[in-house]
Amino acid sequence: MKRRIFLQNTGLLAAGLAASKVSFAAAPDFPIVRVAPSKRHFVSQSVDAAIAEFHKNVKNKELAYLFENCFPNTLDTTVTYTQEDGKPDTYVITGDIDAMWLRDSTAQVTPYLPLVKGDKKLQNLIHGVINHQVKSIIKDPYANAFYGDPNKVGEWKTDHTDMKPGVHERKWEIDSLCYPIRLSYQYWKLTGDTTPFDNTWREAISVILKTFKEQQRKNGQGPYHFQRETMFATDTTPLSGYGYPVKPVGLICSAFRPSDDATIYNFLIPSNFFAVISLRQAAEILTAVHKDTTLVAELKALATEVETAIQKYAVVTHPKFGKVYAFEVNGYGSFNIMDDANVPSLLALPYLGAVKTTDPIYINTRKLILSSENPFYFQGTAAKGIGSPHTGIDKIWPIAVTMQGLTSTTDAEIKSCLQILQKCHAGTGFMHESFHMDDPSKFTRSWFAWANTIFGEFLWKVYKEKPHLLA
Repeated sequence: MKRRIFLQNTGLLAAGLAASKVSFAAAPDFPIVRVAPSKRHFVSQSVDAAIAEFHKNVKNKELAYLFENCFPNTLDTTVTYTQEDGKPDTYVITGDIDAMWLRDSTAQVTPYLPLVKGDKKLQNLIHGVINHQVKSIIKDPYANAFYGDPNKVGEWKTDHTDMKPGVHERKWEIDSLCYPIRLSYQYWKLTGDTTPFDNTWREAISVILKTFKEQQRKNGQGPYHFQRETMFATDTTPLSGYGYPVKPVGLICSAFRPSDDATIYNFLIPSNFFAVISLRQAAEILTAVHKDTTLVAELKALATEVETAIQKYAVVTHPKFGKVYAFEVNGYGSFNIMDDANVPSLLALPYLGAVKTTDPIYINTRKLILSSENPFYFQGTAAKGIGSPHTGIDKIWPIAVTMQGLTSTTDAEIKSCLQILQKCHAGTGFMHESFHMDDPSKFTRSWFAWANTIFGEFLWKVYKEKPHLLA
């Protein structure tokens, strides 16, 4: 199923909903919707223990019900764990689409990392995701999504680009190469295990560095181009598939956003921020594991170059909010003021570790993008939040509301985000890609594991740090 044409659905269509199930949530107001134990793809004792603990201690039974359904959704419905050549290998689909996005797969399993201690099965599963991502990057660093079958021919018959077997889609997005580094780094920091970081992993990092440098476009357009025969302007790129011109100022071009929508100006600032932190994280791992001083120096130098260019070209003055970060720039002085719902976003910069919540430019930017000055901020009778060109006008994304809560520093804002998400699941027990600001029953993607699992991450964080907000 293609993301672009996955139709709006208001029924209970998430995977396995019709099957018989066992659940903590047995009250009439909360019908059992979690997939039955016998049909779950992967069972983690630590995740199930977290669900039981949440149910026991959280008084708001609807939030407990949502946590039980959403937090384990990635494990319940999307992962396939195997061993390949004696090493863990984990294929992770997004939900309704049988393909593995480098971005989504990282975001889907990251919320489980704090629970891996004492759960070797879960640790191996995440180790397997890293291994699978590394193979995918080496196959094609410009692709954003891959099939489980490395020989499967892609379904996009009208894409004009260098497609390879096993590639589902070839939309070049900076974050596709950042997310695997993020997963590797967080896995290493939480487990101390360096097993995934072998010579193949090191090769993938070299490929990432090469790709980022190519897309600085200092020596021509680079090898990547992409055009699709489509009625959607956001699904293709202009000017022979290279996009509109940019001035080579040190920033990295991204043909597409994390939403899989085409950029307007190729220097996508949230993704360049993400690249800076990712390059430094890769350098830290390589320093500890491989002692590769040459590659480490190149990674650090590129990170510094991009960081310097961000501060020079991405900080603009808004007439109402003062100095803010632009969403996209071209190096010639043109810029785009907005934010998108998907991550990386300007809103998510502290979550990614790219800036501090106290950064004055981020504070100004946050005020802007959570206001009507952001053309994709929608406020209706049911909810308010950031949406995306990907789903159209007046559609709010639960991921964006969740990210607002995860990056908030005030109890009132966190509580407001929880309330919006609680009342906007449309009786399904799950989060969705988007919903209409006036009517949450009008939603897209009834089975979108990232939205579910990151909402579970948000609930678990609040439970551990501010449990009074869950009353």
